[in-house]
Amino acid sequence: MYIRHVLILLIFLSIQSLYSQTCCSGGIPLSNSLGLSNEGKGSVQLGLHYDYNNLSTLNAGSDKLDDDSRHRITHSALFNIGYSITNRWSVETLFTWVNQRRIINQFGNTDLQQTSGFGDAVVLAKYSFPKILGETSDVTLGAGSKIPLGSFDEVNGDGITYIADLQPGSGAWDIILFASFSKNFKFRPTTTFSARVINRITGENKEYLDGASIYEYGDETQLFFGVTDQFLVFNTIINPGLTFKYRSANRDIIDGNELDNTGGKWLFVIPSLSIKLSPEITFLNKLELPVISNVDGTQLTPTYRFSSGFVFNLNGKKNKINLNSE
Repeated sequence: MYIRHVLILLIFLSIQSLYSQTCCSGGIPLSNSLGLSNEGKGSVQLGLHYDYNNLSTLNAGSDKLDDDSRHRITHSALFNIGYSITNRWSVETLFTWVNQRRIINQFGNTDLQQTSGFGDAVVLAKYSFPKILGETSDVTLGAGSKIPLGSFDEVNGDGITYIADLQPGSGAWDIILFASFSKNFKFRPTTTFSARVINRITGENKEYLDGASIYEYGDETQLFFGVTDQFLVFNTIINPGLTFKYRSANRDIIDGNELDNTGGKWLFVIPSLSIKLSPEITFLNKLELPVISNVDGTQLTPTYRFSSGFVFNLNGKKNKINLNSE
């Protein structure tokens, strides 16, 4: 049994050094998908989204390599539930399902590896400070946890465990810290300026490779700065927006050692459009495009990401959707 674990670990390390990319760039967009607003005491929000993430760009540091033989595709289904306990306290949960595919085309052959299943979940408690920075401002602070509900021991047809970044789950509890700010100004009351920061402090999966190793994804920080506006088109309210997102991820760690070809820094631009189908239903769409990608070592890095879905506002007093939830 010990020899089998050692062989699995050696195979994992060799594959990781050749084809690795950061898990959270390719995997489920957990931190990306948080940010439902407090709609007033007793209100409930339901969010149902589809997320498509395409990684077909191979980088060495910030240099793009002329190599299109490797692709990473992630399909995610995301289900948010937000409940406003009071006008200030609210709780948000996120549940996920994911299909991850890694495709390598070399020498006329195609190697496809894929996994599917329920992923990890997030529970986040938030407290709002309305008007703290002016009449039309809101500051929200939150803290919570990522719950390791997803499987992390999926195997291929030969019975070999898939490497960490292809698993539906992480096998580790993480700490999530959240802060957001939004404000409207008198010169155009329909325009909302917003900022958001999400910090994820990762835990260890001590059962990785049947307990042969301890794996930890790198801590990450995401910063969002955005603006949205509101227009009436054919008696329908639409909200176009533009957001800039900065993401920094540390290297992953296995058995106390930093793993090469993981981690990096990215800057994205995110145009978005929401359509108010009714007072209770909003249709959201956004496209995420990389502006700067500077990875550690050589990695596949995001080429583009698209998400679309609906937010249902139940029993809300304000009927105000946080359109900058990226």
